[in-house]
This record gives sequence, structure tokens and C-alpha cells, in this order.
Amino acid sequence: MSQRPYRLGLTGSIGMGKSTTAALFAAAGVPVWDADAAVDALYAKDGAGVAALAELVPGAVGDNGVDRAALRSEIQKDPPLLAQIEAAIHPLVATHRAAFLERHARAPLVLFDIPLLFETNAQTWLDGVLVVSTTPEIQRARVLARKGMSDDFLNNILARQMPDAEKRARADWVFDTGNGVTPVRKAVLALIARLQEAAPHA
Repeated sequence: MSQRPYRLGLTGSIGMGKSTTAALFAAAGVPVWDADAAVDALYAKDGAGVAALAELVPGAVGDNGVDRAALRSEIQKDPPLLAQIEAAIHPLVATHRAAFLERHARAPLVLFDIPLLFETNAQTWLDGVLVVSTTPEIQRARVLARKGMSDDFLNNILARQMPDAEKRARADWVFDTGNGVTPVRKAVLALIARLQEAAPHA
């Protein structure tokens, strides 16, 4: 039996340091699949998702691919449309993910950066899940420092995400990102060393 990569999932609520943590894994040489980037690629000009959405929401598709603002507007006007969009896009995302795995079949460890990991039951095909977390005060300060953010916008995002406490309870590992990058980098390198020895058999 041959070994396959250890599939580690990474998630965390907005402002918890997920992107920074994913970048630390990438800097250490771990292949990273970014769920948001995959959707962006599907929605870009000539992306595989453009044709699928052209049939469902023609008003949100233009010469440069899918207009995300127009798509959100269409969903707001017709909420059931979201389920149809997800049904069309999720198989394409899965194909994108499978291609990533095939490209990195010989790697001992691969990372899947998935914002809605538990919400989409991704833990069922992963080998382990890492959750990044910090205090609500640090989280709010980080998010509100971003351009265009407001308390209302943040509260709406948090209302759609699984509570941080539940994510931490379901995780295999939890990293506290509230004390800067240095301790997180140290924790990332230690976890990489551990998991590279734990690649499961296919």
C-alpha cells in the first residue's frame, strides 16, 4: 500500500488569523489549497463556473466572468437561488480540489484552507482539523481595521458562521493567534514535523 498526503484542514472565523496561518504553512513548503481562491478562479473570465451561472443568473455574468456584487444582489432578491448556485458550483470546486490533490500526491502533507469547513462537512474527508482562534476583542479590532468594515457588517458575518467555541470544540488542534506571528510560526513548524510522519496509507 502506498502512502498519500496527510490532509489537514484549516479554518477559523473572520479575523482569527487563518490567512496568516495558511501563509506560514506555505512558507514552510506545504502545498495549500485555498477554497476562496478556487471559487475566484471558477468565477474569473473563462472559469468553469461562468457557464454554469450564466444559465442561472445571466445578469451576474459579463465579459470578465461573474460579477460578485451582482450575484449577491440577485441572491438577496431571490434567496432560494443560493441553493441552486451552490449545487452548480460545489461539484466544480470538488474537481478543482481533486486536481490539486493529484498534483501533490507525493507530498507528505497538504493543507486545505476552508472558511466554512465544518459548515460544509469537509471534516468528513480530511484527516485532521486545525482551528485558529483568539479573543473576541482582538478579533473585532482586527476586522474593524479593514477597509470598509463596520460593526453591522461584522455582526452579519458572525451570524452566518459557526460560533468560535464550537469550532474549537470540534478541532483536533487549536492555535491561539493573539500573541503575534512568532508563536504561531513555531506551532505551525512543530505540527508540520508531526504530521509529515503521519501520512496515511491510501
